Amino acid sequence: MAVVCSLPLVAQLPEEVEVDRVASGLRFPAGLAWSRDGFLVIADSGRHQIYRLDSGQRPKPTNQNSSAARGLAYDTQSRLYICEGTTRRLVRLDKRGTTETLAENFEGHKLNAPNDVVVRRDGHAWFTDPAFAGAVDRNELGFSGIFHLSPKGELEAVARWQTRPDGIALSADGKKLYVADADRHAVVAFDLDSKGAATNQRDFIAHIDGVPAALSTDVTGRLYVSAHGLAIYGTDGKLQRTLLSSQRVVSCAFGGTDLESLYVATQKEVFRVKLGVKGALQY
Repeated sequence: MAVVCSLPLVAQLPEEVEVDRVASGLRFPAGLAWSRDGFLVIADSGRHQIYRLDSGQRPKPTNQNSSAARGLAYDTQSRLYICEGTTRRLVRLDKRGTTETLAENFEGHKLNAPNDVVVRRDGHAWFTDPAFAGAVDRNELGFSGIFHLSPKGELEAVARWQTRPDGIALSADGKKLYVADADRHAVVAFDLDSKGAATNQRDFIAHIDGVPAALSTDVTGRLYVSAHGLAIYGTDGKLQRTLLSSQRVVSCAFGGTDLESLYVATQKEVFRVKLGVKGALQY
């Protein structure tokens, strides 16, 4: 299925974009990530399955025990970082199929339920750990966290929120971290240094239509927010355009052989939007 959506003529974005449905019949595709090997992975938390989607084919289960996986991210070594909801941990899967637990406890307590993750080129990673739904009753930490994981495996809390952080993304240069605040309908920005320390927390976007979930960025600095539709914001934090405005969007990730396609997941489907601008992938 292909439909054409009009866009206002903003620098480096086409006036019209084509939207193609590439997957359907999913239950809740909460996480998307593009592999440098040329395929998309989809974390369907409703089916407790991670799918692989190759061009022109139907999604195929990978037979990984995803433990209600949500956020996904690749690093420069093609290792897949997975936020597992039911096991309440962040794990990493290498190309041989070996799984390594990276984080599951903090200050002597179990994590809530890691939700989304990003990895910078230098190996520093950040992930959100909100207490949604059943995680509220088992919350041992007393807060919903944004965590930094160093390449050496050192875990620190970037922020301890009473509201719930959801999607997370990096700017193209790796110097800014963006986090969706699901309860305040906002996106918060942090400045990052070379050691991964985050400072200068501030609101970047407020009054988002719908609950903001996954985030993506492109090389020009635009921010793409999964919410009530896919909202596209400029570097000034102002809304430029909303695609799929009648849909609840739960995830988004850049990919494609030229990295100029944005994959967008609704509650049961995944669409490909050809934007003509490269995503700010970190590998």
